[in-house]
Amino acid sequence: MTGPIRLDALETIDAIDRYGSFAAAAAALYRVPSAVSYTISQLESELGVALFDRSGHRAVLTPAGRLVLDEGRRILTATRALGVAARRLGDDWEPELRVAFDATVAPGRIWPLVAAFQVAHPRTDLVACEEVLAGSWEALIDGRVDLAVGVTDPPAHGGIRRVAFDTLDFVFCCAPDHALAAASQPLSDDQLLAHRALVVADSARRFNERSGNLLDGQPRLTVSTMRAKIEAIEAGLGVGYCPSAWVSEALGAGRLVARRTARQSPPRPTYLLWHERETGRALHWLIERLLADARRAPPPAAG
Repeated sequence: MTGPIRLDALETIDAIDRYGSFAAAAAALYRVPSAVSYTISQLESELGVALFDRSGHRAVLTPAGRLVLDEGRRILTATRALGVAARRLGDDWEPELRVAFDATVAPGRIWPLVAAFQVAHPRTDLVACEEVLAGSWEALIDGRVDLAVGVTDPPAHGGIRRVAFDTLDFVFCCAPDHALAAASQPLSDDQLLAHRALVVADSARRFNERSGNLLDGQPRLTVSTMRAKIEAIEAGLGVGYCPSAWVSEALGAGRLVARRTARQSPPRPTYLLWHERETGRALHWLIERLLADARRAPPPAAG
């Protein structure tokens, strides 16, 4: 019964193909030519097929040899990557970092951060996802992410570090041609109840869903992302409270109109959350960069 192909045999086939001969491969691998010939002959015997056509001056792969080499190179690449990842992990550098950004964190805050991270840690894969309301907290508790950014009202939980991150302020928005754009201010609850609210669905799968700034009995249109919510408000499909950082450009361009309401939502603190046991250097680099960026950010505009 044929056993698994050894990594040194795959490396030998790869070297022969790259350098064109058994002798050149032996020199590249710091082996004697007889050792290279023996490795290939032994593998051919185990597989029961010829891997190289030796009839010419240059060793040429047979179709079977090409198949073994193509698949073998994938294995060699994965093995080398695994070795690098293991060494980095041994130095507390994570091979992958998973981050949940709450939907209220504007893209303008995220993409410069990602760009800086890629420059500082080019070997660490970054997985960024958007979560809504309790979804960020749940993703962290379930171990689906290593860091949750921009979480509001996180409950106390053993083993979770919580650091104040930012202040989140909301603006009540509607389209310029919406009925509420010309209504007297502040808008009362009765005025709001007559119009459909745009809502981003809580992404929590198990925890109790949360909702913010909604009135009982108010009709609603529920979407899955903050971007979809704002686009729907611009299209006149409803109204709603939006994070100011998300809508500042649309307000300045006149695509949205800001309105005062009787129940204006006060600024809310947000937090960074991560497991206390996490000691990865990439994670802590990201936390420090997020906090530094938050300190440099201008204060929220008065609502």
